[in-house]
Amino acid sequence: MRLLEKILAKPAAARVAPFLVFLALTCCQGKFGAASAYWFYFAKTLVGAWLVWEMRAVISEMRWAFSWEAVVIGVGVFAIWVGLDNHYPHTNELIQNYIFPFLKKIGLGFLCSDAKPVIPWNPNEQFGSDSALAWLLIVTRILGSTFVVPPLEEVFYRSFLYRYIARQDFLSVPLNQFLPWPFLATALVFGFSHNEWLAGIACGAAFQWLVLRKNRLGDAMTAHAITNFLLGAWIVWKGAWHFW
Repeated sequence: MRLLEKILAKPAAARVAPFLVFLALTCCQGKFGAASAYWFYFAKTLVGAWLVWEMRAVISEMRWAFSWEAVVIGVGVFAIWVGLDNHYPHTNELIQNYIFPFLKKIGLGFLCSDAKPVIPWNPNEQFGSDSALAWLLIVTRILGSTFVVPPLEEVFYRSFLYRYIARQDFLSVPLNQFLPWPFLATALVFGFSHNEWLAGIACGAAFQWLVLRKNRLGDAMTAHAITNFLLGAWIVWKGAWHFW
């Protein structure tokens, strides 16, 4: 606990370290057997919720806020995410079909790995259709993506990264200051951290616009939560597990 207190006492570390912990647990999903994709998600949701709870006292801008703009952006980004699907090559396809062939062509084929089939995150397949365990994990994912992911990601991308690209003394950069290069760079980094990179870039730009307009993170957190909740509901309703 003392170590966590020391980390959170530093403005940059308080905004970066929780996100990196969450990311590290994400990278562990599926690395220890098929079932680990689900149990690591369950674990990282609990850890993420705890980190958000600890962050609330030291990151003043991490406060939920509601506005009509947040609702419109949240619903709009969901529509873009679903509507663009199958209309452009996703990140995995770009890597396998374009980046790896290019690396091999210039003699850097040793950096490439054999293509592995992408297995959708579908508890019904792993634990039995409509089983209690499957539903526990589905509900956990929806709640986690709605209430845990938005504050962690918005604090990292919009509070830290956007302002840090502009100036190392990032706290001196107002949340509502529009800066073209940090805006573009943050949207791109956010976009390519998702398999649906094009929708992700639009998503990152929209959430950043909300922060700039409102001069606070809360509306972007709410929009992010609405998008993720609607996407989760869509996935379960339509069986579109590839989004997860």
